[in-house]
Amino acid sequence: MALTDLKIRAAKPQAKPYKLYDTGGLFLLILPARGRYWRLKYRFEKKEKISALGVYPNVSLAEARQKRDLEKKQLTNGIDPNAFKKSIGCVVKAEKEGSFEFVAREWHLKNSQLWSPSHKERVIRRLELYIFPWLGNVSISDITAPQLLEALRRIENKGAIETSHRVLQICGQVFRYGVATGKTDRDPTGDLRGALQPTKVKHFSSILDPVRIGELLRACEVYKGFLITKFALKLLPLIFVRPGELRRLEWSEIDLAKAEINIPAAKMKMREPLLVPLSTQAVGILRELNDLTGTGKYVFPGVINKSRPMSDNTLNSALKRLGYESSEMSVHGWRSVARTHLDETLNFRPDIVEQQLGNSVRDPLGRAYNRTSHLLERHKMMQAWSDWLYGLKNRCSVLPFKRGVSNE
Repeated sequence: MALTDLKIRAAKPQAKPYKLYDTGGLFLLILPARGRYWRLKYRFEKKEKISALGVYPNVSLAEARQKRDLEKKQLTNGIDPNAFKKSIGCVVKAEKEGSFEFVAREWHLKNSQLWSPSHKERVIRRLELYIFPWLGNVSISDITAPQLLEALRRIENKGAIETSHRVLQICGQVFRYGVATGKTDRDPTGDLRGALQPTKVKHFSSILDPVRIGELLRACEVYKGFLITKFALKLLPLIFVRPGELRRLEWSEIDLAKAEINIPAAKMKMREPLLVPLSTQAVGILRELNDLTGTGKYVFPGVINKSRPMSDNTLNSALKRLGYESSEMSVHGWRSVARTHLDETLNFRPDIVEQQLGNSVRDPLGRAYNRTSHLLERHKMMQAWSDWLYGLKNRCSVLPFKRGVSNE
């Protein structure tokens, strides 16, 4: 006897599973946990099989019968319904694995192991915000340059010109990964060269006049904000690493006995480890600081959460409180100060200066300098640099109170 909706609704779960039969092999399997599942019993190549047709009431009685009839036609044509559904599933999976989002996430997973946490998060976030909503489900091999440009134009129209260029670079890396793994034949980002609005070149502001450098160093000495911030302001000019590299310094990376800092590749912009020789002045600052933060992980921990490094805006905000606007001096500007005066004033070789700045430098044979190249000369250079800065700082005994020194 054929099933009815009334009979199905009246059926109650029992201690053991049981079946309510319809016609043509269709039945409803009722489980003790109130689950109701449509099933079709059929024979294929002399073997009895069961096909799943959905869950009641999501799939109604009428819909279950339609599915039964469709699979009966497949059987008439010599097709096993279960094998057919499995092949369709493989096609869907293959299409998903060929989508831009799938390839991008795979690329991100495989390449982000050596990235800093902030860079790792920033890259995937940009893809999730600007590309996946429009092209995520599209097969990477089907995406054209005009399609990609349309997505990038949305970023441009918001005035985020630099971000549009960053996203284009990320997409280029994803496409090249797709080419390498056989998921697409080409990288269309090359066709977009010159299609985006040009970015304005930004230079980090810096003070290069020696007299004013001395004034700045003296201002840092009387900074009245958080003590850890003051230590960072005093150390950064002596080692001129990037501000992010300073903020994320860990005590495990510092060897005060050898007077050296070893920054791992994962924290470096160029993805190459950097060895920073320390002057006696820098060692003195770190020994004092060790009494404050030496029991923790970070040399410069956050004010609120000690398990995280100092905020990325802390030092520039401190300079602003000292009266130095970003257009005049940024903490990143100490790198420009060092590059200029180590070469022009202290007469150290530019290639060694660039190496100490953590930039990619090669010898006359085209080989990249390793982290320990010219180490003795770099130790001498860093000591000479600190001596020069301290000479500027101590040249005038009167502090420049023309600038505001305020409490945080």
